[in-house]
Formats: sequence, C-alpha cells, structure tokens
Amino acid sequence: MPASPTATPRRRPAPAQRPVAILIASRDTADAARALLGAAGGPALAGVIWAGPAGEPGPLPSLGSLEAAATAAAALGATEAIICLPESQTALREAAAGAAAEAGLLARFLPAPEDLLRPAPAAPSPRHLPAPIDPATLIGRPARPVDREAINGLIAGRRVLITGAGGSIGSELARQAAAAGPEAVYLMERAENALFDIDRRLGAAFPGVARRALLHDVVDADRTADLVWRLRPDVVFHAAAHKHVPLLEDHPALAIENNTLGTRSIAEAAIAAGAARFVMISTDKAVKPSSVMGATKRLAELCVLALDTRARRAGAPSRCSVVRFGNVLGSACSVLEIWAAQLAEGGPITVTDSRMTRYFMTIPEAAALVMQAGATARSSANDAAPAIHVLDMGEPVRILDLAQRFCRAHGYHPVILEPGESTGADRVGIRITGIRPGEKLHEELVYDAEQLACSGAPSIWALRAEGPAPDPDTIDHALADLAAAAETRDATRCLEALARHVPEMRRPGRT
Repeated sequence: MPASPTATPRRRPAPAQRPVAILIASRDTADAARALLGAAGGPALAGVIWAGPAGEPGPLPSLGSLEAAATAAAALGATEAIICLPESQTALREAAAGAAAEAGLLARFLPAPEDLLRPAPAAPSPRHLPAPIDPATLIGRPARPVDREAINGLIAGRRVLITGAGGSIGSELARQAAAAGPEAVYLMERAENALFDIDRRLGAAFPGVARRALLHDVVDADRTADLVWRLRPDVVFHAAAHKHVPLLEDHPALAIENNTLGTRSIAEAAIAAGAARFVMISTDKAVKPSSVMGATKRLAELCVLALDTRARRAGAPSRCSVVRFGNVLGSACSVLEIWAAQLAEGGPITVTDSRMTRYFMTIPEAAALVMQAGATARSSANDAAPAIHVLDMGEPVRILDLAQRFCRAHGYHPVILEPGESTGADRVGIRITGIRPGEKLHEELVYDAEQLACSGAPSIWALRAEGPAPDPDTIDHALADLAAAAETRDATRCLEALARHVPEMRRPGRT
C-alpha cells in the first residue's frame, strides 16, 4: 500500500503559523503562565478562561468561566487550550480538560508555580523523573481536524455504552462522549481499579451527566446480552481488547476469547437490544497479521462485518462498523511510559530495531475520530455504506527517530549504544534489543484488495474492499472452531485454528 492515502486530495495546514490558544488558569497561576509562555515563544494567547473566581484584568482579555470556553474558542479561532492549574486541584484540572474537549481544543498542561517549586525527593532517582511530554510534539505533525458538530449529533441526548472504558482509548471516549451532552454514559470494564478511576474522574469533570459503572467482562456472552438488553444503549463503542503483541503470543486462547469471541458477544448484544450504532476499534496489526493479536483482531473485524450484513438482511435498525488505525502514543504501558521509566532509572532506553516504523496518533485525536467515524456511517444515506473506516494517520514514524526526539525533549543527547558501551550525565543511551515475537518491521493500514476512498469526513477514509462481504454462516463456523480450540487452552491448537481462518497470517512474523 502507499505510505499515506493520496487517491483523494486532502487539506494541509498552512506551514509555520503559530496556533491560537486560550489560557485556562486561576487567579494564582495566570500571571506566571503568561510570563512562561511569553518567554518560550509558545502559541499566540488570545485570552484567559478563569477556572474558579476571575482574576485581575491583565494584558490578555478575560473570556469568562469554563462554561464560556466553547463560545470563546469559536469566536477567536482557537485550536489549543493551555491549562495551568496546580496538580493538587485534581477536580478543577479535570473540569478544565473537559471544557477544552467540549470546545474541540487540544489540551496542553503547563506546570503551576507550586508544582515547579516542590521540594526534591529524599532519595532521588539516578536521573530526574521525566516530566510529561505532549505526544503531539513527538509525532511531528499537527493534530487532525475534528468535526465536533457531527460528534454531537451522534451523542447528544443518547445513551452511550463504552467497553474497555478504563483503558486509554476507552476512558478518552468516555470523556469526549460526556462532553457531547448524552442522556447517559455506561462504562463497561473488567479491571476494577481502572473502572473506579474513570468513573471517579468522569463524575468530577461532568457532574451533570448520568453515568453507570459496570464491572463486567464482555467474554461472558449471556451476562453481556442481559446487561445490554436492560441498558438499551443507542450507541456502543467497543474498545475492550488485549493489545500487547509479545504477551499474546504466549496466550493465544485468551486472545481468541477476548479479542474475537468477546467482540461477537458485545456486537450481538447491541444488535439484539436495538442499538443504532455499534463501532469496533481495530488496529493496523489486523492487516496481513504476523501475530496472534493481529489475527484475533482481523477475525473480530470479519465478525463485525458479518453481523452488519445479517442485521441489514433482517431489517434490524443496528449498523455495525469498524474503525482501523495504528498506534496510540501515550496510552497505558505504551512506549512513552516504558521509556520514561527507563530514563528515570538512568537509562538506557530500548528500541527493538532501528528500521522499525509505526503509524502514530494521540489519544484525544484517535478517540474523537472514532466517534466521528461512527457519526459518518450513521448519517450516510447509502444503506450499503462501507462498514470499515481508516483514520488518516499521516506518514509512518521511525521508532528510533521517536526515541531520539524523546531524549532531546528531556534535555539529553541520545547515543545509540554498542554492546558494553555506557553514557555520561548529559547523554542517554539507546540500546537496540532485537525484534520481538509477533512483531513486524512495518505495519500497513489496508490490504492489497482494499482501497481508500473519501468518506465525506475530514481525516477519515472509507474502505472499499473487492469481493463480497464476509458470509455470516462462514464466520459462525470459524468462530465455533476457534472457541473449541480456545477452550482446550492448547497453544498449538489455537495457532492452527487461527491459521485456518486467517490464511494470510504470516509466521513467525519477523519481517
């Protein structure tokens, strides 16, 4: 496939133009934030939104309270929100982030003075703990445009269910859905701590939005069907999945159960309950998969397409679709978290192969475009509209380049280490460790038989596949075979079943 879709012209932002931002601050932080941003030559500040009581008039116009953020941003043409509030004011910071999301602004955080001046720890790490870095600066491209009006049209006044709601994408979907004025948000997650955290955060940021936390595993098909029937959601975003490629190589049965059979469970439940939209989040690893993770996600895609076909034939109101995209930078246990921990321990940071590339997107970008893709499919007047959308992720990024940018952003000079070599205080080493089981050097977003076409929405491609849609009866047979293999917990049987039903799966996945 081409490195980036070019069949349809796309708009590119004007180069070298400072973004317009609004500052969200309190009376105690506004002056310091203005001074820091002015000295750093950051974005063009258009005014101040006050989190809490309004401060004194200053060089920047006062734009009102958090409730006025969307109106102010639209009037000023702002694209970013710079949030400067103390870390101790968790609820206020979350409310500010929620206001920025509702206004369609890219939120960036600036440390408050009290956070900059906190005492050093009694037992410091070999290096200072890395400060958070905005993932967008590492990707090296501007954020993709988002149609907030379309998202609001999908979500406003409706009941929204999110599976995997405690994960990186799921929790961001929950936040952005809550900002769009739903009737209710249902958070479904099997990890207790993650569910507790997103439920708490959502309650603090959006106290007026009805919500319900559901400690549940979608693999339990009977319980899933019962829960979804009683909730009767209008829109379902399915983000629950196992994602760690090397780990799933050793646990293929669990990957089949969670990624493939769990998808069937929640999709069938959504259709039975009359949900208007079911949107499954997929991955570029599902294209010509070399891993268990990729193969199980490919089968999940085929399952959703088959169920959509069956629903259409039965005259059911539900429409099922897939949104496929690459890596999300800054997600839980992703490369940035790993590198930050390695840097805090003194380094080196690790890269598996100097040639490896990946498509990257930030968490807010990905979540917003997933919702917009759902809205795009829903509003299509063509009943045969494509059931797969692919996010425009730009050009693939070399992981080694990303690692070097990460080091420089923390003030260190990166050095690629030879075996046995170490680094000095102002340098950090990058050690090449070798590709891991199931990994590919380069991912792809489409199959050879698939073509990208304009979806009518910015940053989202519609996928046109040659040949007929997956036959529902054939997919039923494949899933029954996979379920029988997974039940044995025999890794060889599971891999053989995956190979039978994903014949393009390439093993051992080292190229």
